[in-house]
Amino acid sequence: MEDKIIIKGARENNLKEVNLTIPRNKLVVFTGVSGSGKSTMAFDTIFAEGQRRYIESLSSYARMFLGQSQKPDCDVIEGLSPSISIDQKTTNHNPRSTVGTITEIYDYFRLLFSRVGVPYCPNCNKPIERQSIDQIVDKVMSYEQGRKILILAPVVRAQKGAQQKLFESLRRSGYGRVIIDGNQYTLDEEITLDKNIRHNISVVVDRLVVNDEIVSRLTESLETSLKLAEGLTIVEKLPLNDGEELEDETFSTNFACPDCGYTMEEITPRIFSFNNPYGACEECSGLGYTMDIDESLILQNAHLSINQGALKHRHGRDCIYVFEKTCSFV
Repeated sequence: MEDKIIIKGARENNLKEVNLTIPRNKLVVFTGVSGSGKSTMAFDTIFAEGQRRYIESLSSYARMFLGQSQKPDCDVIEGLSPSISIDQKTTNHNPRSTVGTITEIYDYFRLLFSRVGVPYCPNCNKPIERQSIDQIVDKVMSYEQGRKILILAPVVRAQKGAQQKLFESLRRSGYGRVIIDGNQYTLDEEITLDKNIRHNISVVVDRLVVNDEIVSRLTESLETSLKLAEGLTIVEKLPLNDGEELEDETFSTNFACPDCGYTMEEITPRIFSFNNPYGACEECSGLGYTMDIDESLILQNAHLSINQGALKHRHGRDCIYVFEKTCSFV
């Protein structure tokens, strides 16, 4: 029976107790005169039941958007798998909406990848494993002597809210400084955040100068940071001169490459979501394309100044021409 779709007693529209057996995984064609029930059998009976079975497997939230599907007037339909159909002229104009997001299949894929996925190092192509505190200490101690560093605990990452309760809790715990969206604040001052904007907040756990005498204090500070940020810590290198550009290093007791030291946070569903800042492409923000300016459409003579007429004019007004460019990571 698994290789057949069996319909018994189909009575939709002009069908009169029709029994039909259709082979699966085959191209099947319905033919007949107008009004013989071809569309009724194909769409209103077989497909309608397949889509109804799919919708019933989804959450109530997804069913709210897909609408209710009535069971077709038929005695029995066997061997039919759940089916998907989405109107091409959807009313949802969100550029991030896809077949996967509308049908909620995308959510199951994100959950599947985050639970059974094995992260690999992009540099060594080896599985990323958990990193111990001793390994983190050894990495920090390998910095050049005399380097000033900050031990940070990333307690809030891309979350909305004013975070006033968090600030009060940090004050009671004895912490003095936080870094919010790249700016450093003292907890003694009044900090007001826009609750509708996503913020990154890191607690300054300790400030150190790399030398052979800080191992014990560094270990304690890292333990405090890892406990505060649930297994994550950031070591910020302070520049030795004004022109020096440095990148922060994120360490995790969850996942780290044993060879090159590449670290990442524990894989979660949001990493696989292009609607989330942590999963979206940094170049196109998950849209799949970027808006760029084509200078050749703006300038009619690059050797002239603006006052001399370097810009092209249209209807007596200066115009800027913008075009969509496919994201290089898509």
